[in-house]
Amino acid sequence: MVKHIVVWDFKDEFSREENLKNAEIIKKNLESLISIIPEIVSLEVNYNMLSTSNGDIVLVSEFNNEEDLNIYSEHPEHKKAGEFNKIALKNRRCFDFIVK
Repeated sequence: MVKHIVVWDFKDEFSREENLKNAEIIKKNLESLISIIPEIVSLEVNYNMLSTSNGDIVLVSEFNNEEDLNIYSEHPEHKKAGEFNKIALKNRRCFDFIVK
């Protein structure tokens, strides 16, 4: 099993209310991929981080193997869903690893 975790920060030019609306759009866009890309084992987006967190929104997803992760990453619908992220988010950090 492969875990794919991505953390972003909200862009500074948006208000808190705008960031929350943007987060809902991002959540909807990314979580809709579950029914489109069969290689996804699980995928969820959260933005209700605790004060101990150092990011604003996180994607946590699982794939059977690295090949499936690559298929997801290159899928046109994934790229389309990610376009809004470029408008609303900054400082993308990614950590992919094999679950043992």
